[in-house]
Amino acid sequence: QVHVAESGGGLVQAGGSLTLSCTASGSILTILGMGWFRQAPGKQRELVAVISGGDNTKYADSVKGRFSTSRENAENTVHLPMHSLEPEDTAAYCCAAAVSPLLVLSATQEASELWGQGTQVTVSS
Repeated sequence: QVHVAESGGGLVQAGGSLTLSCTASGSILTILGMGWFRQAPGKQRELVAVISGGDNTKYADSVKGRFSTSRENAENTVHLPMHSLEPEDTAAYCCAAAVSPLLVLSATQEASELWGQGTQVTVSS
């Protein structure tokens, strides 16, 4: 059984920073793709960033230059430092993971095989 868990959410003022982390653990093979999607109230879940084991990354246009992502492959852990946060970044951030390479190739939530429960990020103006 595989467990995906996020940490690091919270409340921050606009312009501030937070770092999210996610670890996939349990009886798993190689996790090729990991990443983050977010869902704001009343909106559909959308891509934030995905990263492959070879550090290929894709980002949503709205976070480029402000967010970055990195992996610790041996630990199946991914980090998401977020800077210059805006109220529009307020959402539940969910970690995604997949054995298939499609998660990074397509950067779509449909390609995720595993999901965390999510961590809330709230940015106040």
